[in-house]
Amino acid sequence: MAKGSASVADTSTQKAGSQAVEQEGAERIPGQGRSTEVVRLQSDRGRTSIADGVVAKIAGIAARDISGVYALGSGAARAFAAVRQRVPGGKPNVAQGVNVEVGEKQCAVDLAIVVEYGVPIAELAAAVRENVITSVERMTALEVVEVNIAVDDIHISYEDDNERQLQ
Repeated sequence: MAKGSASVADTSTQKAGSQAVEQEGAERIPGQGRSTEVVRLQSDRGRTSIADGVVAKIAGIAARDISGVYALGSGAARAFAAVRQRVPGGKPNVAQGVNVEVGEKQCAVDLAIVVEYGVPIAELAAAVRENVITSVERMTALEVVEVNIAVDDIHISYEDDNERQLQ
């Protein structure tokens, strides 16, 4: 999460350096990988588990839905994704540029975005934040406590034209 961001009070796992420290009562689903945090939603008829990767994908799709968002992720992540997509069978990573911290009832989202030149960044950030909150809360029943947005780059349309002319 970003420096200075509020932590989610009821997280099932806290990061300590490079190791994940399990809190009492946290559970993991077998086969989901060591780094996957799992949320337990309980009802009288059973439990629903939501992996943090699912929340990241929802947030990534919701952020991309807003006009003015060119891409998600830092420059290095976008370059790596472009190479991965050129490999036969490669698929786009919709969670690229998205970091989530998921607890039992709440979550926090960090986004790294690239905006189109000319778009008012403050208005764009507010629209992205609202769409991410609405989508995640509607689909997961988790309360989104914060959505931190880092504008990592600005896309200028003539850059694409120059790249095409060089090829």
